[in-house]
Amino acid sequence: MNHTAGLSTLDRSLTQAMPASFSHAASPDCAIARLCHALDAAFDTCDDAQDPSLHASFARGVRAALAEAAADPALLTDAQREGAANGYRRHLLAADPLGRYAIAALVWMPGQASPIHAHHTWCGYAVIDGTLTETTYEWNPASECATPLRDQSREPGAVSFTRAGRTGIHRLGNSSGTAAVSLHIYGVPGERIASHVNDIVRIADSAQAFLA
Repeated sequence: MNHTAGLSTLDRSLTQAMPASFSHAASPDCAIARLCHALDAAFDTCDDAQDPSLHASFARGVRAALAEAAADPALLTDAQREGAANGYRRHLLAADPLGRYAIAALVWMPGQASPIHAHHTWCGYAVIDGTLTETTYEWNPASECATPLRDQSREPGAVSFTRAGRTGIHRLGNSSGTAAVSLHIYGVPGERIASHVNDIVRIADSAQAFLA
C-alpha cells in the first residue's frame, strides 16, 4: 500500500463522529464513560495543557485507562466490531468536549495493516481481541527514511503509549486468520482523528523486502 492509498483508506474508514452534545458525565455506568473519566483524571495529574505526554503520571494514567477499558466486555457494541473489506475500519467512540482526546476502536480483518507512520500527537492503544503484529522502525534523519527494527506479537491486553515525533515509528497489522480489534486514544479533537494523527514516513529501499 502506498502512502496516498493509506491516507485515503483512513479517511474512508472513519465512521460518523459523536454529536457535539456528547457528555460522558451523563452516563456514569457506561464503559465508555468510565474510560473518559479515567482520561480526565490523567489530565488532572499534570498542568501542561500543551503537551501532557511529557508527564510520566499522564502516560501512566492513559496506559491504565486503556488496560482497564480493553478488558471490559461491555466496551463495544456488535456494530463497533464490524470490519471493512478495503482496509482496517475505525469507529469513533467518543470525543472530549474540550478537544483534548478522541477514542476509537479499530477493526482489522486478516491481512489488513496500517501504513508505516510516526505520530503528530501523543497516542496509545490496547489490543481487545485477536492478535496484531507491530513492526517498529528507526528514523534516520540523514536519509529521511525509516528502517525496520523488529516484529512483535501483540496479544489481548497489550498496551502501548507514545509521544508525538519520529521516535515511535511503527506499523500495525493483522497477519492472523481471524479478525482483531484494538482500542486507540489520540490527543486530537474527534474531527481531526483521520488527518492529524498519523505522520506517514518513507522507508529505506533496503527495507522493502522486510515488508514482503
